[in-house]
Amino acid sequence: MVSQAITGPMSESKEHSMLVSLFLRLVKEKPLGTFGLIIILVLLICGIFADLNWGSTNWRRGIAPYPIGHIDLENMLAPPSWEHPLGTDNLGRDELSNIVYGARVSVIIGLGATSLMTIISIIIGALSGLIGGKFDLIIQRFVDAWQCIPGMLILLILMSMLGMGLWQLIVCIGVPMGIGYSRMIRSAVIGVKENVFVDAARSIGCSTGKLLMKHIMPNIMPVVIIGFSMFIGGVILMEAGLSFLGYGVPPGVPSWGSMLSREGRKFMEINPMLAIWPGLALSLIVYGANMFGDAVRDLLDPRLSGGLGSYRGISEKKRAELLKRAEKLD
Repeated sequence: MVSQAITGPMSESKEHSMLVSLFLRLVKEKPLGTFGLIIILVLLICGIFADLNWGSTNWRRGIAPYPIGHIDLENMLAPPSWEHPLGTDNLGRDELSNIVYGARVSVIIGLGATSLMTIISIIIGALSGLIGGKFDLIIQRFVDAWQCIPGMLILLILMSMLGMGLWQLIVCIGVPMGIGYSRMIRSAVIGVKENVFVDAARSIGCSTGKLLMKHIMPNIMPVVIIGFSMFIGGVILMEAGLSFLGYGVPPGVPSWGSMLSREGRKFMEINPMLAIWPGLALSLIVYGANMFGDAVRDLLDPRLSGGLGSYRGISEKKRAELLKRAEKLD
């Protein structure tokens, strides 16, 4: 009995099968979530293979029609054509190429900052919830004070200190969001540590680190996955907002937010498509990330219809057994 309790709720094979089952349920039950995942994957592929050089020193077209920073002075502010499908900006740069290169920035910052947020929230929230006592009290008062400060103000201060750049954006967005989201991780850890298998592990002298990695983390992974998937869209919007204010990536790096702020805003009356195309791309990736995050939340949250642990999340055979047990209890 004790050995079964100490083993925890699932092995690595069960975790793998759970991920496969989650993906299959996503495809079958959540078409909008699947569509959102496809949008994210397509933009990720566009960012990775935007300027791929196919083994030659000369430019070979990847997904982007032109290399980054390519200028065509004869076609400045040109309308859409076969040569430039989405037209050009005020410097003659191909708008489609800038959109494709901007996808790389958005996806890298979205995944990077969200990953950093998840790691920080797990470290702070898991240790605070597991250790408890005065340590938990001090950490939570710090989190309370941190959340009293407006988020955009923190971002502007940090970007002013660290300067413009891709990694600066990832750090400045990921760290503040990780501190705030640690509250959710702490709540999940407090709910798990009251279980019998955690007490059994402590009774045989299991260390705090092993207890956290072997018994706590597997049980809070749904909360972690939900947070990761739902915050990607918000992170991308934060990057676009900072780039629009001039605190994002350097001027030579294409970014959808900077495209809206610079040529899109300055030349909107002459060529409004300079603002419409990056705006549509930004809306598309945020829509896809939000739809995917909502679908993952619906599938994993037991409090929602279809969530992990609900009647829709189990097989028909298991559902019939639970109904028979309920009838016997009545």
